[in-house]
Amino acid sequence: MNLVTILSFIFFTLLVAFISYRATRGENLETQDGYFLGGRSLTGWVIGGSLMLTNLSTEQLIGLNAEGYSYNMSSMGWEVGSAIALVIVALYFLPRYLKGGITTIPDFLEKRFDSGTKQIVTILFLFGFILNLLPPILYTGAVALSGIFNVPEMLGVSPTAALWITVWTIGIVGSIYAIVGGLKAVAISDSINGIGLLIGGLLIPILGLAVLGSGNPIEGFGVIMEKTPEKLNAIGGPSDPVPFGTMFSGMLLVNLFYWGTAQHIMQRALAAKNLKEGQKGLIIAAFLKLLGPVFLILPGIIAFNIFGSGLKSVDAYPMLVTHVLPTPLVGFFAAVLFGAILSSFNSVLNSTVTLFTLNIYKPYFNPKATDKELIKKGKLIGIFLAIFAMCVAPLLAFASEGFFQYFQMVNGFYNVPILTIVLMGYLTKRVPAIAAKVSLIVFIGVYGFTQIVWDGGIHYLHILAVLFVVCVTLMLVIGYFKPRDTEFVLEDVKAVDLTPWKLLFPMGLAAVVAMIIVYTIFSTYGIAS
Repeated sequence: MNLVTILSFIFFTLLVAFISYRATRGENLETQDGYFLGGRSLTGWVIGGSLMLTNLSTEQLIGLNAEGYSYNMSSMGWEVGSAIALVIVALYFLPRYLKGGITTIPDFLEKRFDSGTKQIVTILFLFGFILNLLPPILYTGAVALSGIFNVPEMLGVSPTAALWITVWTIGIVGSIYAIVGGLKAVAISDSINGIGLLIGGLLIPILGLAVLGSGNPIEGFGVIMEKTPEKLNAIGGPSDPVPFGTMFSGMLLVNLFYWGTAQHIMQRALAAKNLKEGQKGLIIAAFLKLLGPVFLILPGIIAFNIFGSGLKSVDAYPMLVTHVLPTPLVGFFAAVLFGAILSSFNSVLNSTVTLFTLNIYKPYFNPKATDKELIKKGKLIGIFLAIFAMCVAPLLAFASEGFFQYFQMVNGFYNVPILTIVLMGYLTKRVPAIAAKVSLIVFIGVYGFTQIVWDGGIHYLHILAVLFVVCVTLMLVIGYFKPRDTEFVLEDVKAVDLTPWKLLFPMGLAAVVAMIIVYTIFSTYGIAS
């Protein structure tokens, strides 16, 4: 491994850590809001950058580029389709969250329904975070960095040993950010790494196209259009990872859950200094997501045209990076990639600690705990969860390919079920707590049956959409025959200023129009013809 690569990696990584430390050293981390919500002080650009990088980790860089390598652009629905979801969240969800002054999403469910509903949803969140987010983030990150640095050769160990070493390195560093620095340290480092990720992420496809075009990126794109135009089509068919019809069914619901109710994502917007900054951050993120296909799927297609079809799909992106980047920039990009991995890992870890400490430990083990005691216990819980994730992550090497779609399918056990009751909680005033609990049981039970026992040949995203409609209807029926005694009223706790961003509507509309344009470009009506 070239010494310049290693030094540039270390320099940029330490630079981000130093800036994050300087920006947060005066913060009060002894209160709930200070530690878990950054003191409710985040601004629009910090929120937008943090949202972007929390979402963009090697789970996407490796997984989506692997699907671009094996299939086509249809998987960009996860990225481009997020724009409309973020606009809806900015318009509808965030004002209500900030009005209620909640710290975690289940807090609202306790106010709207009861403590039992809150605990069920908390457990569902923890299930998803601990088993289906933390280990995959560490695993895919270790695969990427081990491939870029060729860790087995550098350390003279087996690939398996290299995987364990890389996983634990990422996990320990990420834990320090999340456990010691709290949410604001995470968000500041996210924003810095976000800039580097955009630069490095866009550089990979540009240099890859230059290789294809003998030095000219435009000619390189022409090679793809001539040799594999079908790969530029985002209108996926039944055999593709994301059939286009799912964009109007389960995909929209999953994106709404992710950007509107997933704790590790919404915790950024909940930490906004006011509604205006929170809405601004969400719209910034919506525009940034439109760039996703350029560095999350196109590199996989470029790798297919450079290396052919003989690669293992998960190796396509790391191989392209080392193939096209000049040696000094490999270290910079590896540092940016390392930051992206840390961002997702420490964000999920921070949110998991928040949920467990505030919703499990305090009410059941120490109701009279002070903020200082809660933060101390939260840090211990974070250490335990981090060690657990670092032990499980290397075992994912035994999982089959196509893990991105697999983990999205598993997420269906809790994402849309939770979205359903949160949405109904805000849209209705008389639907009782029993309706929310019955909805969760029916949704999870039927979805599990269709994924584990009975395969009807229906895409899981369509199944999620059907169950959403069924459970909404079920909740309305229960609410009609057995309404709660009093109407629910969302109280304004005056946590932050709720004056909306005056440019929200025009900028939100612009983001949706831009999304439609991107889909038109990557279709048979555009460059895929």
